[in-house]
Amino acid sequence: MTQVVPKRSGSDGDDVVLLAVPASPAYLGVLRTATAGLAARLQFTLDEIEDLRIAVDEACAMLLAVASETPQLGDTVELACRFTVTADALTVETTVPLGSPTERLPGGESFAWQVLSALADEVSASVDGLQASIRLTKRRPK
Repeated sequence: MTQVVPKRSGSDGDDVVLLAVPASPAYLGVLRTATAGLAARLQFTLDEIEDLRIAVDEACAMLLAVASETPQLGDTVELACRFTVTADALTVETTVPLGSPTERLPGGESFAWQVLSALADEVSASVDGLQASIRLTKRRPK
């Protein structure tokens, strides 16, 4: 599923693109391609675009490791991705349902987290009930 959310009042012209794919490594290329296309719209350099692609791939891999393998109500388990494009930044928030309430994402000292922190300007993670999210922001250099 892909959805472009219309501009909302008070959002300063931000564009939001919602993309949901099956929670499988086979579909990460779709998210990497979307990331590259949106970053190119912001005129990021090729190196910055590649950094973002790697960061999104790493964030998704972290989430897939804790994702539920059991679909709810007959649906497939999805990896949801929300891209927010502003005048000077791209924010990518990826979310999956957790396999159990005790599942946790790797801590800030993990290698994966260090990679994310090096590739994006801002990185955060959250667990809310039975959903885990990782949020990355990359700003365009001035």
